[in-house]
Amino acid sequence: MAAVAGERDSRRVTVDRSEGFGERLLALLLDRAHEMPPQLIAPLVAEEVNRIGGRDVSLLLQDHEQLMLTPLPGGNLAIGEPEPIDDSPAGTAFLRATTVAHPLADGVRMYLPLLDGSDQVGVLALTLDTVDDDRRLLRRLSGLVADMLVTRSNYTDQFFQARRRESMSVAAEIQWSLLPPLSMLTPQVAVAGILEPAYDIAGDSFDYALNDDVLHVSIIDAMGHSLDAAVLATVAIGAYRHARRADIGLAELYMSMDAAINRQFGPDHFVTAQMMRLDSGTGHLQWVNAGHPPALLIRGHQIIQALESPETLPVGFGGDIPQISEQTLRRGDRVLFFTDGLIEEHETGGEQFGEERLINMVERTRGRDVREMVRGLSHALMRERRGITTDDATLFLVEWRGGTADHPASADLEPRSQVAQPT
Repeated sequence: MAAVAGERDSRRVTVDRSEGFGERLLALLLDRAHEMPPQLIAPLVAEEVNRIGGRDVSLLLQDHEQLMLTPLPGGNLAIGEPEPIDDSPAGTAFLRATTVAHPLADGVRMYLPLLDGSDQVGVLALTLDTVDDDRRLLRRLSGLVADMLVTRSNYTDQFFQARRRESMSVAAEIQWSLLPPLSMLTPQVAVAGILEPAYDIAGDSFDYALNDDVLHVSIIDAMGHSLDAAVLATVAIGAYRHARRADIGLAELYMSMDAAINRQFGPDHFVTAQMMRLDSGTGHLQWVNAGHPPALLIRGHQIIQALESPETLPVGFGGDIPQISEQTLRRGDRVLFFTDGLIEEHETGGEQFGEERLINMVERTRGRDVREMVRGLSHALMRERRGITTDDATLFLVEWRGGTADHPASADLEPRSQVAQPT
């Protein structure tokens, strides 16, 4: 025991975490990872963390249901049990996008959020004998690791397999491949979405893009179930992206999507949808609602109104040119979009879940940011429905923060550190 303690004392003295060493370490990691096979990325991360005195390295990835953080297998990595997002130091680091230090008998367990931009990938966990006041190197390291994981995920199935805790249907496989990152936080706008049931989703999907100072969003629900719905949703999302990138107005965008669906599938197939545009400089919101429940405007944790709009036929039915609805938001306003599967769910012979119960749940749900709120709301609704999900159900939350890309409004996006007390 004395020998082990002596070795640790020596390591405390010799470990270099200076600015210059940190820059060299990150550069070395980036250079070595450039042409490295995907399966060797995780062992490489563990090796480089050891250079700064870290041990017992784990890479924890968010599962598809957003309930657990599951360990990525790989050489030199510590492989333990999945950790709950709602009740663990790792989950706190993940949800709050902050560094968490958890004291141990022989050191400090560090949990660092893996953020690709502002999208939550998972958590980097490692143990140190001591923690310096300056944690900049660790934050930079976790940021680089997140970028490497996201980039390398295009070349391997290992990261996707690690996130799965159940078997996934072919339709769900298609739908997950369509999705953009589940969240995006910028000083001007923030968005977050979630799909249910994660492993059997079929017709629901969403897409978004931030082009200069305009946020574009679409939420769709393709008719039918299983693989047919997934194919229809694929064409709908593809048609939406094609029209959006042509930089046409919302009315023309709807007509372009309508024509694509009708041309491919004929008049017997349709997609309900909402398409919106939000000017991040002014808070001016425009939308077309083609068959969805109206979105809810949230201000100060209260639903102040449903965003009603003129009736527009679902996409694919050959409707007339739609009327554009408009609303001016206040800074901090949130807009919640959802598909009908969320409120129409019911047990056999029972009443529907209903919009009134949804509103009550929204007003009871608190969240530091849109990611935490939409995730908490989705899981609370699932518990309220006693886990019953016979149809796809999607939530998508948008927050207007104000400002433009050149002159952003002030926003608290700086990383924080928290010290978790031992349990």
